[in-house]
Amino acid sequence: MTTDEKYMRRCLQLAVNGIQGARPNPMVGAVIVVNDRIIGEGYHVRCGEGHAEVNAFAAVKPEDEDLLKEATIYVSLEPCAHYGKTPPCADLIIRKGVRRVVVGCIDPFTEVQGRGIERIRQAGIEVTVGILEEECRWLNRRFFTYHAKHRPYIILKWAQTANGYIDDHFKSTMISNEQTQMLSHQLRAEEDAILVGHTTFDRDHPQLNVRHWYGQAPQRIVLTHDRPLSRLMEDLYQHGIQSLIVEGGRMTHEAFMDAGLWDEIRMETAPITVSDGTRAPQLPAAVTLLHQTVYGQHVMRIYKKAE
Repeated sequence: MTTDEKYMRRCLQLAVNGIQGARPNPMVGAVIVVNDRIIGEGYHVRCGEGHAEVNAFAAVKPEDEDLLKEATIYVSLEPCAHYGKTPPCADLIIRKGVRRVVVGCIDPFTEVQGRGIERIRQAGIEVTVGILEEECRWLNRRFFTYHAKHRPYIILKWAQTANGYIDDHFKSTMISNEQTQMLSHQLRAEEDAILVGHTTFDRDHPQLNVRHWYGQAPQRIVLTHDRPLSRLMEDLYQHGIQSLIVEGGRMTHEAFMDAGLWDEIRMETAPITVSDGTRAPQLPAAVTLLHQTVYGQHVMRIYKKAE
């Protein structure tokens, strides 16, 4: 691991702390380094408040201020160059007079898109772009998908038995264990909305909340026949919904798959079998396994679309 990669990885560690508070802004971490010593670091804690760069500079001790002219600031996402709820971070970096800036990835937001990097370079500061770029983009996949595709980042999620059913004799069945149920509620707290089909909603009356985790419950959406998926995507985009969990039955999942409207699949397999019921959805052909983790005897697999 190079020095740049080491400190960019620290930026990512910091950034993920903003997964609930920073929304709808992206998660960003920043680290200020002089002679292989961190003199300041921070992350974007809450939307409307200071960005990661602001918090990192604020963390620099008064006795270290003179070192900034020799410092490198690492930022997981391109510094902003526009006035929003806070002033441009690119201007702050220039004003602080650091020697070098290292950026994980470019911000696709139309108000930025390379403008922050260009402004810093025009001020005579060296800028390096693309350190751990894939990891930095993955961290903010919701934000990037929303702005690039004008729809939420979509996670299809279901639990199934070892022999491939999602219920027992077509009746609502708890397949998850305590650990995986808690993880499901953690996921809900991290996403903007959750969707089920009208059959699941009418039959099971799911609460779709975060009672087993801390955070805000996602907005509940019920898929009905009178609103096609294309219209639903437009509505969610217009309402600023950057991420959507789909927890419906097989037909709901297959509707999203058939339309190509998915980015991630989370599939839990439990060590139980049933003799009959609703068959679990079939994985699409073009998937890549990202992670596989075992909780008790339950296997959680996370897939993404194959490149």
